Amino acid sequence: MTTYIHELDDWPNFRWSKERLADLLAGVRHRQGRLVGRMEGLGLRLREEATLGSRTEEVLKSSEIEGENLDRNQVRSSVARRLGIDIGLRLAPDRHVDGVVEMMLDATENFASKLTKERLFGWHAALFPTGYSGLLKIEVGGWRTDTLGPMQVVSNRGGRERVHYEAPPAARLDREMDAFLRWFNNEDAAIDPVLKAGIAHLWFVTIHPFEDGNGRIGRAIADMALARSERTKHRFYSMSAQIRRERSKYYDYLEDTQKGDLEITPHLIWFVECLDRALTGAETMLAGVLGKARFWERHAAAALNARQRAILNRLLDGFEGKLTSSKWAKLAKCSQDTALRDIDDLARQGILIKDAAGGRSTSYSLVEISADFR
Repeated sequence: MTTYIHELDDWPNFRWSKERLADLLAGVRHRQGRLVGRMEGLGLRLREEATLGSRTEEVLKSSEIEGENLDRNQVRSSVARRLGIDIGLRLAPDRHVDGVVEMMLDATENFASKLTKERLFGWHAALFPTGYSGLLKIEVGGWRTDTLGPMQVVSNRGGRERVHYEAPPAARLDREMDAFLRWFNNEDAAIDPVLKAGIAHLWFVTIHPFEDGNGRIGRAIADMALARSERTKHRFYSMSAQIRRERSKYYDYLEDTQKGDLEITPHLIWFVECLDRALTGAETMLAGVLGKARFWERHAAAALNARQRAILNRLLDGFEGKLTSSKWAKLAKCSQDTALRDIDDLARQGILIKDAAGGRSTSYSLVEISADFR
């Protein structure tokens, strides 16, 4: 019979090797500081662009890890509105998207505030504003009750079930979460804040206190701890985006650690290395931010109307699919004739170029720009 780490006598006294982590941790801490320092020197507008991009990715990818695909434009609009960033054309996000964004932003914008039971309940209620997870009614804004049996992570249902993990029983949740929150809110100088982020994530998902949403809330808690490690609410990278790229390893490490002992050095090595890869990914994203800034510098003297500026920004932010005159008309809420005039004007100015395929499938792209984040 499998024994899980929360059943061990010395739970939750985690152990790890400082020696094995020292060099890796020092390198990541240096990259963190270097990235934050360089971005702080870029000016308000570029910082806003970078923050908007990274937080949009964080919300999208954290949900994708759980198999939920949110609308990118709705997420971006919700993030922009809550951060007070003007992005021109906006979509009205639904309640669920707004709730996910609200939770993620509260974790990082208010990183210095204590993490409390009431705050976690608020996050959970924001994730499930209707009280349902899909078609299943769940306990919202409170710990799970286990009325339908123990909380298990299971795959291959329908007679071929495989139990990957079984969480502590509901009767232990108040005690378990009180201990976790005391530890998380205690500023222990003996634990590096980056390691604390990795431990916090593992500890929280081990307890699994909610009926659903534990993964997203656990990653928000890790993000909160990382914001504390950097002492800034500005986010220039997405940990969830990197975890999404290596989701299989993520789940493997979680499962292996849950079934091991309380020596968690391998898990923390993976977490710090994953953060290092997230910082590398941030440089690609920031290159796009600088490319956008250079685009507008290059075309500062161009005579553009509000529709053109708004849709060019959409293209620069990563427009999905091909841009056609009909899509332009829909986005800009204008007639097809007006859309064609806008597009033809941009083509004459050397800003848009007609794609190779013509006829009824005529589409347009930005004239290529490039920018290196150096």
